[in-house]
This record gives sequence, structure tokens and C-alpha cells, in this order.
Amino acid sequence: MKKMIALLLVLLLTISVASAEGHLSGGWTPSADPTVTEELKALFERGTETLTGVSYIPVAYLGSQVVAGTNHAFLCQAVTAYPGSLETDPAYAMVYLYEDLNGNVSILSIADFDVGSLCTY
Repeated sequence: MKKMIALLLVLLLTISVASAEGHLSGGWTPSADPTVTEELKALFERGTETLTGVSYIPVAYLGSQVVAGTNHAFLCQAVTAYPGSLETDPAYAMVYLYEDLNGNVSILSIADFDVGSLCTY
């Protein structure tokens, strides 16, 4: 029983320290400033350099999620990027990137962002 209580106390201490530092694994942390800095642009470019057909331009950094590495969420303008494509209305997408512990960046997912779907009236 004493070992169980000691283990529980260590677990609670670990969680409280991680929470106090804002690095608790699993939850998304909204960005305090949505500005896409040069560092974030470089990260985004590393993660999307192999994409073809559509070019994504990050317009806002929305937040991060600590995992075994870091997930990043960007709101992006989507621009058709293939020969002969016609200019279309502006389109937006959510681009989620994963940065591993070695600094490698890959795409987690890309989802169309439909502004109209957010309206609930």
C-alpha cells in the first residue's frame, strides 16, 4: 500500500510540474500570437516541400501540441500551383505538421477550411 501511495504521489508531482511548465503531453496549446515568424516559415517549408498541385501559404500559426515531438497547426491560403490552372476564388486550409525530436517535419493532415461551415445561425 505504501508503494502504491508513493507511486501516486510521484505521478501527481510529475503531472503538476509538466502542467506548470505548459508542456503536458496531449493537449493543444493555442498560440499567444498568430504571427508566422521566420522560424515557423522555415519549419512549414521543410514540412511541405514535396507537395505538388497546390501551394499553401501560412497566414496564421494557431497552436501546438506536445507529443513525442510537436504537432503544429497553421491556417493557410491554398493556391493552385500547376501549369494551366485557372485563377479561382481564395481558398483556405488547415495544415497540420509533425516535427519529430530530430527536427524532421512531415505533414499530418490537410483539411479544407470552409468559413461558411462555422456559422451556426
